[in-house]
Amino acid sequence: MASKGTFLDPQAGLVWENYLLNKEKFVGTPGYPATLDGFASMEELIPIYHEFMQRAEKIPGLRIVFGTDALAGSHGRNAEEFIDRVRDVGVDAMSAMVSANSLGAEALGMADQIGSIAPGLQADIIALDGDPLKDVTAVRRVVFVMKGGIVYKNVARGCSARKCPSHY
Repeated sequence: MASKGTFLDPQAGLVWENYLLNKEKFVGTPGYPATLDGFASMEELIPIYHEFMQRAEKIPGLRIVFGTDALAGSHGRNAEEFIDRVRDVGVDAMSAMVSANSLGAEALGMADQIGSIAPGLQADIIALDGDPLKDVTAVRRVVFVMKGGIVYKNVARGCSARKCPSHY
């Protein structure tokens, strides 16, 4: 993959964790184990996934993006996958941020439109309560969200797109 310039999008960790956190909702439905005990194999996959990621991180030139296979119940939980990559896999926090932003845009062939904060590019911006380079769990504490120039969440001011003006 590295020699061909192919991007790797290892997104299964969040999927398995979501199944495990919500196994009571999945048990017995088509494609899932009939009993809670049947989910043990998924629990065994998470350390294998961590090892896979650790090995992938050591491959020179391999471009690993932060993607998702967000199934029902996992939307809004991407911070957990991000934390997992940094805390449990050992990915450098700045590398994880780049993989989720500019590298992701490059993988989509859209680096000339999104993925960076630069003149002429579309930018969705978040502000965190804390420095994710020092404490990766800061990605759970979003205090400001702006998309297309409209503020949708501003915890610091107690505002949302419905309650506050779009310009501060």
